[in-house]
Amino acid sequence: MNVGMWECGKIYIRLKHSALNNKYEIMNIKLMLFLSYCLFFWACKNSQVDKMNNKGVGEKTKETVSIKSGERTLVWSDEFEVNGLPDNTKWGYNVGDACDLPMGCGWGNNELQFYTDKKEKNARVKDGFLIIEAHKEKIGTRNYSSARLLSKNKGDFKYGKMEVRAKIPSGLGTWSAIWMMPTDDKYGGWPRSGEIDIMEHVGFEKDTIFGTPHTMAFNGMYGTQKTGAIYKPDAEDNFHTYAVDWTENKIDWYVDDVLYHTFNKEGDTYKKWPFDHPFHFILNIAVGGNWGGKHGVDESIWPKKMEVDYVRVYQ
Repeated sequence: MNVGMWECGKIYIRLKHSALNNKYEIMNIKLMLFLSYCLFFWACKNSQVDKMNNKGVGEKTKETVSIKSGERTLVWSDEFEVNGLPDNTKWGYNVGDACDLPMGCGWGNNELQFYTDKKEKNARVKDGFLIIEAHKEKIGTRNYSSARLLSKNKGDFKYGKMEVRAKIPSGLGTWSAIWMMPTDDKYGGWPRSGEIDIMEHVGFEKDTIFGTPHTMAFNGMYGTQKTGAIYKPDAEDNFHTYAVDWTENKIDWYVDDVLYHTFNKEGDTYKKWPFDHPFHFILNIAVGGNWGGKHGVDESIWPKKMEVDYVRVYQ
């Protein structure tokens, strides 16, 4: 029985006994009013509980933030609570089309976007969410704009459980990613020092989420990568929690706490396991590219956005 109703019943009995020995009719009116109040309070309380238990997948989850995940403690997070540009104490930007970098134009993947710097149109915090948005517009040498945020030298981690709750974009030509790169190239440039793709999604495979480690021995350049995938038919429609649990001997990939891929350490050579030094987060939407544009780019769908509820690290 509901505790509130039990207490109301006890009070009702006491008051009823008093009414029999005093002015019955007046007290009965008071009792009816009191019971009405109790019933109203009980209904309101249960309604609030129902609302909490049936919280929408797109609503904020700040009231349920836990400082622990298993035996580990929350050591870094961004809950995106202040509207405007992303917090510059936690996030910086990759800017441009990479034509001036060793990887070459298109960020090494023949991508079509130009990444902007501190432009709310492409990266902003609004109503508790980080929004990264790609637009079809001429900027620099490119016909699309987007944003690529990184926590380099502001949030760098060696081992831990990394969680990102996000809703990803749909549409042919979208290529959204939540990933990690080495803060210092301990073993040399890509892929020698490693890469951890927490989540990748391409628009032409709308119901699939991918998780991949890249090393010198296992990478997409040689076709030797060890990619995991999980079927998520509502991947583009709802928020999901994408995570890796990275230890000194393995990396596990999860979606909504479901383990779907494991990469184990094989030997002590960096060529197979370079994951023994700090990495930082990268959040971005690319347009087209070798993978995202494999089946073309639909020019009619833009703008497209990725919404991020939170980024958290437990150690």
